[in-house]
Amino acid sequence: MPSHSHSQAYAPSHGAAHPHRWRLLALLCLAQFMLIADVTVVNVALPVIGADLALSDEGLTWAVTAYTLFFGALLLVGGRLADRFGARRMFLAGLTLFTAASVASGLAGTGGTLIAARSAQGIGAALLSPAAMALVLALFEGPARHRALGVWAGVGGAGAAVGVLLGGILADGPGWRWIFYVNLPAGILALIAVPLLLGHSLRTPGKRSPLGLAGALLLTAASACLVYGLTEGSWPWLAGAAAAGLLLALAERRNPHPLLPSALPGRRALLGGSAVMLGAAGLLVAGFYVSSLHIQHTLGRSALVTGLAFLPVAVAVMAGAHLGSAAVVRFGWRRVGATAFALAAAGAALAPTGGLWTGLVPGFALLGLGLGGAFVCATTAALSEVPPEHSGVASGLVGTSHELGAAIGVAALASGGFSTLPVPALALALAAAVLLPTGRPSPTAARSMAH
Repeated sequence: MPSHSHSQAYAPSHGAAHPHRWRLLALLCLAQFMLIADVTVVNVALPVIGADLALSDEGLTWAVTAYTLFFGALLLVGGRLADRFGARRMFLAGLTLFTAASVASGLAGTGGTLIAARSAQGIGAALLSPAAMALVLALFEGPARHRALGVWAGVGGAGAAVGVLLGGILADGPGWRWIFYVNLPAGILALIAVPLLLGHSLRTPGKRSPLGLAGALLLTAASACLVYGLTEGSWPWLAGAAAAGLLLALAERRNPHPLLPSALPGRRALLGGSAVMLGAAGLLVAGFYVSSLHIQHTLGRSALVTGLAFLPVAVAVMAGAHLGSAAVVRFGWRRVGATAFALAAAGAALAPTGGLWTGLVPGFALLGLGLGGAFVCATTAALSEVPPEHSGVASGLVGTSHELGAAIGVAALASGGFSTLPVPALALALAAAVLLPTGRPSPTAARSMAH
């Protein structure tokens, strides 16, 4: 990759691998896991939360939406800030805010306080997530980086499933407030251990490029309008998203330091991988949504049973990520991506054919197996050629695609249940053969890519 003049990537001293890189990966994945789990962790606890805080149906919707709205809308801005001020600094800032806001959510005595705290959680998550991925890219090189990204993708994919499981267990046990309190020990552990293990073996950024606040604000407005419009089914908000997106495109063309430069090396792979991530996340989160409603409302099962039913799905997503990580090196992104979505389509077709344990759970697990591989393809392809000075914003784009995909999936697919999922899964199998780059991950890629 070409050299860069505006910033200096993090890199281990003397070219040696960081001695604690795998421990750091575990901690960074733990932080990312908390963020993704908090997308779904409140779903099965909503009836109890509504009764305790006297929240209306609209208020309960905001208790869920506030988090994903700020998380999805600000991820690219968070990535830009990581590029501008350094991934380590933004990781610690985002984790501090997320952990504090989690405690505030658990302590909330009114619906308004809960919604405000969930909004703050989303802002912290948007700062944390792209910075954490940038640190992963900085710590690993060559084949080890590919394996690390496979673990990262698998943890992110399984987080939504485990979030539902944790929500069910905690809501039926110590109470709904503990779905937020569990973030406190994990957050404190990461806040203490990550800087201690990192030490001073990673170099800090050099010259810093301008942040570009106008583009960041327009991007935030477009993302927020899109997420809210899809969640609420509001055409005026969707029109606002289109208008903000048009203004962003015009402003970025005139900006000497755009958020996503048109000449960015690896731009096509980044956009293609992000599009695949959007589709995979949409299928998975829509599957959780329709399954949760079906198990609790149609089958009349408890929140705990609902959570336990998703445990095989979490295992399947992790297994799919592991298998996909190995397969993509041998067969390439396009073949593995197309196969992954074909498996997801088969699982979606199987899910409605039987009962809870004979149809829905095995079908959903097969869908999760396929999507675990799709997450790996999307993540590794998107970040395969991005230069170091843009790794934060690239990570933010991948994360934004995940959150927007979740919103699009629920808005577009949830009303028809599992029977609507096979068709878009097959369409994505065809699209993956075009959107993903040719070739496969390079086993000799050896340049760190983050600040």
